[in-house]
Amino acid sequence: MNDFAVLNTGRKMPLLGLGTWKSEPGKAGYHHIDCAAIYGNEVEIGEALQETLGPSKALRREDVFVTSKLWNTRHHPEDVEPSLLKTLKDLKLEYLDLYLIHWPYAFQRGDAPFPKSEDGTLLYDDIDYKLTWAAMEKLVEKGLVRAIGLSNFNSRQIDDILSVASIKPTVLQVECHPSLAQVELLAHCRDRGLVMTAYSPLGSPDRAWKHPDEPVLLEEPALATLAKKYTKSPAQIILRWQTQRGVVTIPKSVTESRIKENIQIFDFTLETEEMKSMAEMSRGWRYIVPMIEVNGERVPRDADHPHYPFNDPY
Repeated sequence: MNDFAVLNTGRKMPLLGLGTWKSEPGKAGYHHIDCAAIYGNEVEIGEALQETLGPSKALRREDVFVTSKLWNTRHHPEDVEPSLLKTLKDLKLEYLDLYLIHWPYAFQRGDAPFPKSEDGTLLYDDIDYKLTWAAMEKLVEKGLVRAIGLSNFNSRQIDDILSVASIKPTVLQVECHPSLAQVELLAHCRDRGLVMTAYSPLGSPDRAWKHPDEPVLLEEPALATLAKKYTKSPAQIILRWQTQRGVVTIPKSVTESRIKENIQIFDFTLETEEMKSMAEMSRGWRYIVPMIEVNGERVPRDADHPHYPFNDPY
């Protein structure tokens, strides 16, 4: 099978990328780098890209697919282009291959990435993401980005964007792994010409807010069985499952050996029944939900926002 997905623009997007949340880019054969302004490391990534890309360097610019994301405090139309220009400056690039709206809901405008009131609660903004999308379209028209897309939007919100879009979203990036297979959302995207990208594909076991009782994805017995059969790691089995069903996958790692291991998944093929059994592991378990403590209970931080995506079934 191909090692790339084809976007609705015709551009090829490598099926496996390097997620850069909490990390610097590795140099282990990745031609797809997933960034975001909020990760706070685009300057360092830009320095690495500058060393690698360009005439007489290891790679040409067109050989690498670079994604970044618009943060929640920059949803007002007049903030969108300046935010992208800052990202381009930090990454030392003239254009992005893909720019995503990071979340459908906005925080209050300003320089604080997580603006808070005196009592410590987050300050939200209720600006319509459709207005943000119109400003995103202008970035394509100006040649600053090759494609635009969405992150953490649900199926209803995707359709909301499509109802007004003159430039359609190419990609939806969401949490996706065997415990949250996103089968319905993937079908929804395919019906509408969007490619799905899976973040936290291995269950994000190093999260700061990890609950001690939650299931550890990489320790699932079914994964161990398949890993033994194919002489691969459980992580490689998961990544193969995703890419085999056409989902772009961006595992993150700061360990060089794992960065190299994660890309070695194109030399075997899971059988049809094995693909089905992987999808059947799904239990609707979402790992990446910002939480806060209210009256001694942990609750989703942003669930009261009108554009919060996870209140819908998919």
